[in-house]
Amino acid sequence: MSNTSDFRNAIRDVRGQSLIGPNVIANALPYLGGGLVLTAVGTYGGLGVIQSYSNLFFPSLIAALIVEFVLFFVARNVAEQSNNGIALPLLALYSLLSGYTLSGVVFVALGTQGVGLQGIAVAAGGCGIAFMAGRSIGSNLSEQDGMALTKTISLGVIALLVVMIGQVFFALFGAYTPTWLDIAISGLGVFLFAGAAVVDFYILPRTYRNDQYLSAALSMYLTYINLFIFILRLLIAMNSRD
Repeated sequence: MSNTSDFRNAIRDVRGQSLIGPNVIANALPYLGGGLVLTAVGTYGGLGVIQSYSNLFFPSLIAALIVEFVLFFVARNVAEQSNNGIALPLLALYSLLSGYTLSGVVFVALGTQGVGLQGIAVAAGGCGIAFMAGRSIGSNLSEQDGMALTKTISLGVIALLVVMIGQVFFALFGAYTPTWLDIAISGLGVFLFAGAAVVDFYILPRTYRNDQYLSAALSMYLTYINLFIFILRLLIAMNSRD
């Protein structure tokens, strides 16, 4: 959910601009792929901790979330200054930590009847489809349509973030989300981040220069990680109905 502020900043910066980094996405793709591989490694490590040292996973998860949160803002600021030599290892560590924190939902998916490895493959495949559709549609949007879609997705992600914060708040007091509402929230998340995959291909070349490819890679990484999570959440919710 960290790319909410990215959307808002991009809307402000991109208005009325032509392409300033026509090759930034092409430059970013190898680093996006590398980040996703590191995330898979982090997830595998997290699953190992859950299975072997389950009592240590929750405190280590909290620590990883805190470090990940701080690291995101540090790495993003460094990357936006095109200081790629420093930003790259920071983003690599961020990807590993992101995978570790992702291992919880992956563990639940693996243990949910009807999801399992097949569901994880479906989620990964959904991200691949979103990438291909996003590249085809987003690269060909007019300025008017691109800005309209960017604003819509931005507002939707902000609303989704508010709903999820409320969901966590009520869960702390023992009021858990009904299954039908969890399905609705997860479905909305899938819809919004599939839309974000389209927006990326429109807005990133208008926001970042070619040498700011790590910033573009981070923005795309957040899109696909969140899309993967919400697809998994949707599959888990649909297969956990009473």
